[in-house]
Amino acid sequence: MHLFLKSLLVAFLVTQVAIFCTTVFLHRAASHRALKLSKPLTYIFRTIIWLTTGIKPRQWVAVHRVHHAYTDVPGDPHSPIVEGFAAIQFGNVYFYRRTIRIPGLVERYAKDLAPDKMDKIVYDRSLLGLGIGIAILWLTFGWELALITSVLHTAMYLLLSGAINAIGHTYGRRPYDNLATNNNWLALFTAGEGLHNNHHAAPTSAKLALGKRQIDPSWPFIKVMVALGQATIRHSEPKFVNPKRITKETIA
Repeated sequence: MHLFLKSLLVAFLVTQVAIFCTTVFLHRAASHRALKLSKPLTYIFRTIIWLTTGIKPRQWVAVHRVHHAYTDVPGDPHSPIVEGFAAIQFGNVYFYRRTIRIPGLVERYAKDLAPDKMDKIVYDRSLLGLGIGIAILWLTFGWELALITSVLHTAMYLLLSGAINAIGHTYGRRPYDNLATNNNWLALFTAGEGLHNNHHAAPTSAKLALGKRQIDPSWPFIKVMVALGQATIRHSEPKFVNPKRITKETIA
């Protein structure tokens, strides 16, 4: 039991690092250009994503941009309204993989992220990245903890990613006029991504907390990076695609 609890703790920490890099790098910076990261910081994020998830940034970005182009209507890669809540919560990775296999989709929606030399040499080798990540755990904690942690981390990352799309379009508050929802409790575990209604209202905002008592754990880090000259913010104030607010917040 001691081994399992230790593995659970390590897996939680690794997952939180992966989720944090997903929201800051893949989501806010790469997908929406809400902020621009310095080259050294970009490579740090790319490397961590490679080691912890094996995700190819241009594929993630393309799928997410399709989601914004067809939000909650046929064509949305991962809408619980279209596919059903359980399908997205527990099978989000299937819909992600199905979408990136559509001929020409990644090239069309992520044409600004064409593979560079480092992608071809290193970052496109997903299994290599994951293998090195597991090897680091093995050398640090031993093979048993590395194995258990890897399984738990995979489950945590996929379930939290699924929750952002499933819970984040089904349950929670809708202060702005779109079908996404805000859940502060989910934001705590997803580095701010639980404030999904805010994000769909202002996709190019680097800050996801737009109201009182809303929590975006990634924002303090972004502010520090800006102060250190390692990042720049695109908009000082949110630019709303639809500024209409719902007069009474709803809970689905």
